[in-house]
Amino acid sequence: MKKIEHIGIAVKSIATSNEIFEKLFGTPAYKTEEVESEGVKTSFFMCGPNKIELLEATNENSPIAKFLEKKGEGIHHIAFDVDDIEAEIERLKKEGFIVLNETPKKGADNKLVAFLHPKSTNGVLIELCQEIAN
Repeated sequence: MKKIEHIGIAVKSIATSNEIFEKLFGTPAYKTEEVESEGVKTSFFMCGPNKIELLEATNENSPIAKFLEKKGEGIHHIAFDVDDIEAEIERLKKEGFIVLNETPKKGADNKLVAFLHPKSTNGVLIELCQEIAN
């Protein structure tokens, strides 16, 4: 793993939360997009060299909707940048981590993503991110 890629925060409303984070960071979101396969709308903010991703559920079956129902708004996951997501998945499986999706899938912000189950990472959902080559 190279660095923290972003911190994901589950929110009830992107519009309301964007206003809060725009005031907090003094700048608007640099990107907003919907990931239909995950049932989520996202917006991204830069804070120095770091990214914050806000996530709003777009349907009641979305993992974000379930998270909000169970835990309310707040930190949802920490994402790490990797060079080779498939090799990293294999390495982490050998180390005993529970991988939620062994085949990487397209996520937001031009990334391939995979997740590690919080049961194997001290209660923190971990996302692995690899930039998709253009």
